[in-house]
This record gives sequence, structure tokens and C-alpha cells, in this order.
Amino acid sequence: MSVIPDDAADVQAGPQVPAADQTLRILRHLARRPAPVAASALARDLGIPRSTTYHLLATLEAHGFVVHLPQERRWGLGTSAFELAGGYARQEPLARLGRPVIAALADRVGESAHLAVMSGRDVLYIVEERALRRPALVTDVGVRLPAHLTATGRAMLAALPKVQVRALYPDAAAFTDRTGRGPARPAELREVLRDVRRTGVATEDGEVTAGFRSVAVAVRDHSGWPAAAVAVTWELHSDPDPSDAVADAARLLEERLGYRQRKGRHGTGETRMP
Repeated sequence: MSVIPDDAADVQAGPQVPAADQTLRILRHLARRPAPVAASALARDLGIPRSTTYHLLATLEAHGFVVHLPQERRWGLGTSAFELAGGYARQEPLARLGRPVIAALADRVGESAHLAVMSGRDVLYIVEERALRRPALVTDVGVRLPAHLTATGRAMLAALPKVQVRALYPDAAAFTDRTGRGPARPAELREVLRDVRRTGVATEDGEVTAGFRSVAVAVRDHSGWPAAAVAVTWELHSDPDPSDAVADAARLLEERLGYRQRKGRHGTGETRMP
């Protein structure tokens, strides 16, 4: 007769650390919701005592995994949750699948291209492809830049729920400056993101580095959440129009990640990935 080790029996019996189980369920539930949620709704939907829910939310807030919106009395994911998502994205499969897409984009437009993910109020660059005879950019792999100033950051911020953007940028203190240009307060950022939502394309003009311009398009997952953003950057004396190419690259990456189906010859969905 085989003997099951004590630790294996514990795993089979179910979660032995209720607080850890409840914490992870809260984070997963918030991640699946399109907007912040009231604590009472969390307690009800997850079957967790209300007092326990408040204690867990307070701990998560202290570590930056959730944010409290006092005027709405609701809770949403915080910047530390974005850090976890960005950590996964930096590893696999986003960087691996994104690298050939970004290389092909740079070849197509003849300008440098890159792929970035959100990390708190920053964007983190995970793929960089410099075009032939083009100058080096600040957007090298591993570099962080303020999301509100970059085209990639604006593309992703515009795809987030508005309440989430308000939580990330509650006041003027949340805004940093590089070249003296770009939004410096919440109302100005809202205006920028309104244009991005209208056109589907984010831009920046000398707000990251003087003399350079960028366009970007978000890469969205199954739920519409911005998993990353694709961008092209060029010098102002050059005059390309890479918006369509950037949008094509973003859609192709969505296909390769399994976020959207390819269209067959007659417009029907096709699940086979390239």
C-alpha cells in the first residue's frame, strides 16, 4: 500500500492558508472586472466575511496591489498588480513572440520600433529594434519612462478604465517632466487620452526626447485590457506615416498571442496561428 506524504495530503485536502486563498481570489476577481468594485460586492461574490474582506483589502492597499477610490467607495487594482503583469510579460510569451513582429515593423517603415508594457505609472520597454542607420533611442530594453509622456503609455492608458487612470494619476504630483512638454495635470491627460480613444493611435512629439516623434497602438487581450503597445519612433526631419504599419503590427501580435482570430478567405474566424 502506498503512503501519501503529509504535505501531499495537505495539498489534496484543499487550501490550508485561508487568508492567502482569499487574497488571491480577491485579486483575480478585481482583474476580471471592467471597473473597480465595492468591498461589500467582493465579500458577497466571493463568499468572504465582510470584516475579513476589509482587512485583506487594507493589507493589499498598503502593498500597492489595490487602490481605494473613496468618493466611489470602490476598490481596483493598484500599481503593484501592474508590476506582476509586467514581470510576466517581460518573460514569456510577449517578448519572444513580439521580437519578430517588431523587427518586421522596423524593416517595413525603415524606422526604429519597440514594444512596451505598463509598470505602474511607467512603461517598460521589452523589445527594441533599431532601424539601419538610425540613431540610438532612450527606449532600450529594460528602460522605464513616464507613461503619460510616451506614445506607448498613452496607447495603454487610453485602453484602461477611466477610473483606473484616475487612480494612477490623482493629482499634479503624479506627473513627471522630461522636456517641458506634455500633460502636467489630470485634466490635460484626459484630453490627450480622449484623442487616443477617438483615433485608436497614440502620438507624442518631442515630449520624451527633443527632436523625436512616436506613434503607438495598444495590444489588447481577450477582454480588451492593454497587454502591451507597439510603437515607431523617428527624427522630426524625417516624415514617415507609420500609423497603419504600427496598427497592423499590433493586430498581428494579438493574433500570435491568441488574443484574436485570424480572418480566413471568406472573413470567417481561423484559430490556427501563424
